[in-house]
Amino acid sequence: MFSQDNKCYKCTKYVVKLLSMNEHVVLIDDNNKPIGTADKYDTHNAETPLHRGFSLFIINSNGELLLQKRSGHKKTWPNVWSNSVCGHPSQDETPTEAAIRRAKYELGIELNPKQIKLLIKDYRYRYEHLGVIENEICPVMVAFVDIQAKPNPLEVSAVRLIKWADFLNEISTANKYSEWCQEEARLLARNFIFRQLFKNFVPLKENSYNILASAEAAR
Repeated sequence: MFSQDNKCYKCTKYVVKLLSMNEHVVLIDDNNKPIGTADKYDTHNAETPLHRGFSLFIINSNGELLLQKRSGHKKTWPNVWSNSVCGHPSQDETPTEAAIRRAKYELGIELNPKQIKLLIKDYRYRYEHLGVIENEICPVMVAFVDIQAKPNPLEVSAVRLIKWADFLNEISTANKYSEWCQEEARLLARNFIFRQLFKNFVPLKENSYNILASAEAAR
């Protein structure tokens, strides 16, 4: 016999599945050319085909990165800490448009296209967690904004802020962040445009970024 908590958990997980089944991913070839679409929920399995994704890193004027802990109800990487927003563009949707849509749905954050900078267009990864594979070409974007997140519990179980420099230090050793989040952060640390945007947005007194980021980029 299930407890009330177990019933609620199973019911919520079922709702998450139903919502995911209303979404599709764009299947692509190795050159990022669309070859079709597929159901988002069913597509993510032990043999997930290559498809389009995106990642967004949100950083405030204190030099803090917004992190989210993925809901335990999610099929992919449940209860894992990751970057601010991840997702899948729909057919005929740009990565920026998808990031705006998912930021509002997952975190209650209103962004506009001018606030989002696409810095890494062709990041590609393939990782497995708990028998489920993510296999994406995943553009990486940043938004330097001061906002307050209001997480959607169906998607996000917790959020926290961490100094960018401290985050780079954390991922330099064994940790429990999503693999793509770690790789993308290291790529951003090496990215000249990202470093200039950071310096321009974060006040000098808060800009502890340079020392650790430079050391990370040199690895």
